[in-house]
Amino acid sequence: MTIPVDDRLPPRDCTTMAEVRQGVDALDRALVALLAERQGYMDAAARIKADRAAVRDTARIEDVVAKVKAAARAAGLSEAIAEPVWRLLIDRSIAYEFAAWDQSRGDLSD
Repeated sequence: MTIPVDDRLPPRDCTTMAEVRQGVDALDRALVALLAERQGYMDAAARIKADRAAVRDTARIEDVVAKVKAAARAAGLSEAIAEPVWRLLIDRSIAYEFAAWDQSRGDLSD
């Protein structure tokens, strides 16, 4: 799936705050579309995992964070931004997946 990003100037070419805001807003819309697709994978994981205890996988969390930090370095994104953003994303994704797992099985966690 290709996520379209609205027309925008590269950051280095922006000369006004309106241009900066247009770029940020365009990227925010693209990020929302990507996050919605990522959420779909949480739905798939909830459907596939037979055991609720498998929803939180600490080793996988650390693997994802390590990969994100490497990708951030390669892309020129500050790890001080990338790591906490992804840790929060992972935390919220796990909470979402728990809810999806419970809902798909009639909330057997009670």
